[in-house]
Amino acid sequence: MAAAQRIVIENGAIATVDADDTEYASGHVVLAGNRIESVGAGKAPEGLENVVRRIDASGHLVTPGLINTHHHFYQWITRGLATDHNLFDWLVALYPVWARIDEPMVRAAARGSLAMMARGGVTTAMDHHYVFPQGSGDLSGAIIGAARDMGVRFTLARGSMDRSEKDGGLPPDFAVETLDGALAATEDTVRRHHDSSFDAMTQVAVAPCSPFSVSTELMRDGAQLARRLGVRLHTHGSETVEEEKFCQELFGMGPTDYFESTGWLGEDVWMAHCVHMNDSDIAAFARTRTGVAHCPSSNARLAAGIARVPDMLAAGVPVGLGVDGTASNESGELHTELRNALLINRLGAHKEAALNARQALRLGTYGGAQVLGRAAETGSLEPGKLADLVLWKLDTLAHASIADPVTALVFGAAAPVTASFVDGRQIVEDGRLLTADEDAIARSTRDEAQRLARIAAQG
Repeated sequence: MAAAQRIVIENGAIATVDADDTEYASGHVVLAGNRIESVGAGKAPEGLENVVRRIDASGHLVTPGLINTHHHFYQWITRGLATDHNLFDWLVALYPVWARIDEPMVRAAARGSLAMMARGGVTTAMDHHYVFPQGSGDLSGAIIGAARDMGVRFTLARGSMDRSEKDGGLPPDFAVETLDGALAATEDTVRRHHDSSFDAMTQVAVAPCSPFSVSTELMRDGAQLARRLGVRLHTHGSETVEEEKFCQELFGMGPTDYFESTGWLGEDVWMAHCVHMNDSDIAAFARTRTGVAHCPSSNARLAAGIARVPDMLAAGVPVGLGVDGTASNESGELHTELRNALLINRLGAHKEAALNARQALRLGTYGGAQVLGRAAETGSLEPGKLADLVLWKLDTLAHASIADPVTALVFGAAAPVTASFVDGRQIVEDGRLLTADEDAIARSTRDEAQRLARIAAQG
């Protein structure tokens, strides 16, 4: 790091989210190239060479960048539809629309989803994309390209479906892949795009959609493929009571037992939602270190229920936060999920003891890094980790009278992002993207949403 260009951030409150939850009322962070060089109380060390910028973080809280662990970018262009439906009815209403997506639509939707997250403090994003209509183009390439252009660290969970309406599933027949086609396309995506290096900007996971849209063969073979290629596994799990009933009727067992029977529990696996988990399910996840992407706003929007996050954390289950698709979380922001995770979990059995502000911040940072398999590289502010961090402005009307900055960030209104850095590169300044034209993205997403609506209406 001796010859690296340095950025010095000083005079801000710092929440490192390290193993000891170390915090500084006024401290410094020094970035050297794409790494964090030092973090500590007071001013930065004297005599630093190659300092190209100094940032006065007075009135700010500095945290690790937020990490999104579950999303469906393509849904950006179908927001505001089926707003009074449960999950299964919502899927039935929207699959015929989603089945008409193409590459320009997906590219625009990915840019919209990424832009909304990035300007709200997300530095690592993921997308679970599982709809690949025939002849729709290079959808994975479009999504990965959008993340690269936005400057956000990214995991593509290359999804798939092979159980359509004729097989008892929900998607239209023309919207699914064959078993062999899905496996081959997934392997090709991994080989073309996955980067296993420490500072990787793009990684790929194997991600069949869900037990009710995927055959047992695709689940089992997908797990074997992921482990042969050395990548992670992702799917939806235990989201609704209807899913529990479906698994019992079709497989003779609940979702967790079904996942275990197909090789889908393990420290290289994370599941989205996990709302309906009993004690045995939670114990199985803890024993195998299977991760969970908690999506509180989407779970509420679709009336799925309240996930037992306090019990999962107490048992040792890795838990991160997810936006989920913006057809079930129209705001598309992860920083609001810090607050929603805390508030919604207090409606559960643990009441006010469910989660506190620092636990919520950990879910959105280090917990997310654990779930994505990147806790050694990001998720906390520690020397040697990647320079992914956010400066939250807390000295305005919205937050200035709250003494504790972490409480202000989590309990208060959505805090403005003064600066966000990914890999040592600033991508947001004063709440605006530096890597993309937000107004142009808004226009393109509106145009593509209208085009999709016209095509879907024509049948």
